This record gives sequence, structure tokens and C-alpha cells, in this order.
Amino acid sequence: MLVITGATGNIGSKATEILLAKGERVRVIGRNHLHLRQFVNKGAEAATGDMRDAAFLADVFSGADAVFSMIPPNYSAPDFRAYQNRIGSNIADAISKSGIRYVVNLSSQGAELPGGTGPIVGLHDQEERLNRLAEVHVLHLRPTYFMENLLMNIPLINQLGIAGSAVRGDRRFAMIATLDIAAKVAEHLVRRDFSGKVVNDLLGQRDLTLDDAIAVIGTTIGRPGLKYVQFPYDEAEKGMTAMGISPDMSRLYIEMSAALNDGLFAADRPRTAENTTSTTIEEFAETFAAAFEAATLKKAA
Repeated sequence: MLVITGATGNIGSKATEILLAKGERVRVIGRNHLHLRQFVNKGAEAATGDMRDAAFLADVFSGADAVFSMIPPNYSAPDFRAYQNRIGSNIADAISKSGIRYVVNLSSQGAELPGGTGPIVGLHDQEERLNRLAEVHVLHLRPTYFMENLLMNIPLINQLGIAGSAVRGDRRFAMIATLDIAAKVAEHLVRRDFSGKVVNDLLGQRDLTLDDAIAVIGTTIGRPGLKYVQFPYDEAEKGMTAMGISPDMSRLYIEMSAALNDGLFAADRPRTAENTTSTTIEEFAETFAAAFEAATLKKAA
């Protein structure tokens, strides 16, 4: 039995689909049973509950061969670091109490740094928390900037005809599709081919600038010449809070953007065959185009 936390998210959902297609026994965790039904219909076992409940997690992890652990995002959390610490501690306690021996943990580029990286600091803390578990084999996957983050530009493109964020358009760094992360998660859960405490970088197909990525996307969606604009930090922070992201979370995202701008993580990482994945920005642009068309049709309706 393989347990997937964050089963309805970008990575967890894709990893679950891959595992079910391979005929693996999968238990998916979520707060809403209706959202898990798509997996149950394909043979998964649903565990409905709240990850803030440590006893629930320990029960769900019990009897499993391996767990995919992650701290799900919570964009409305008034104190996101406190939220991360609570969920992270519950995951670690549940692993210890349930006797799980293998854990694939979703971390991030930059998790090697103890501060200055916004929400990534919570993943640094979680790595250390899991590393303290005796007789548990832990693989920390450190993917880079998600290509799916670019989807947040769709409202801007529709409203203002531009894309943008607080990150520099000319800063070259690694970008990855979440499908590629999910494939690695599924592979390591099945093979359990790691021992001790291990860190694996996942750097995507190639390094890009946001100027590069948006140019490709613009051409694909029929808007050649689409421009990327870097917003001042204060304007970007106000924009996020206007979207409903908590002030604390918005502040942390700005800190992360500044760290990325300063090249503190995800930039100039050594590439190998193992940490380079297959999905190109050109391929992801087709995914972006489908989401953009759906949003445009919804706006017009």
C-alpha cells in the first residue's frame, strides 16, 4: 500500500494516476471525499480527514509500505510558518508511530538554506524534522520552480495584455513541469530504491528566463510579442493580497521572489541525467494554452 498526501494537488493527483495505472494499491488523503472520488473510481482507497489531526494521519499511514509526504499549500493561513510547522510535525509523528520505513518527501530547491527564502524555509525545517527519524529511509525531492506557476498570469493576460510577477524577467533559472515531479514520486515509491536520508534535485528540461518562457507561451496562445513585466515588490505584494492570498503568505512569496532574483537558489545548479527531466516549455505551453482558452471562454460566458 502506498499513501499519497496532497492527493488532489498538482503533484499528488498526477502521482496517484500514474500509480493506479501501474496497478499499485494506493490510499489517497483529502479533506473532501467528493474530491477523491475520481481516484476511488479507479481503485484507490480514500482516507478523508484533516492533516491537522495527528491521530488521523498515524492511522492512515499504518500498514503502508511507503508514503509521499508534502505540506499542502494554504494560501489563506494568517501565519503560514506556524501552519507548516503543525502539519510537518504531524507528518513526522505519524511516520514514527505508524512504523513507516520509506518516505518520499516533497521539498524544494533552496531547502538547503536556513532562512531568507520565504515559504521554502518551512521545507528546510521539514527536511531536518524527517532526518531525525531513526530507521526511516527518506528521499527528499527538491524540484525547482514549477512551470504551473506561470498559469497565475492568465488573469493578467486577459485583463492587461501582459504577464508579470516580482521575479526578474532576465534571471535564468531551472523550471519544471509538475508531471515530471509526479513521475519521479511514483517511481521511487514503487521501487523504494533509496536508503538513509537522501536529497535529489529535480531541475526540469533546461534553464530559462521568464522572458523566454512567456515569449513561448505568447506565441502558442496566439499572442506573439506577449511581454513579461517585473513588478515592484510592494505592488506585487498588494496584488497577491487583492487575489485573496493572506498578507503573511504574500510577504513570504515576496521574500522567495527576492531570493530567486538574487540567485540564492534554482540558478546555476549542476545538471545530470538524473536531475534533468523531459517536459519542455514548448510542451507545457500547450497545457497553458488549454487553460487560457478555458478561462477566456468562462470570462466571455
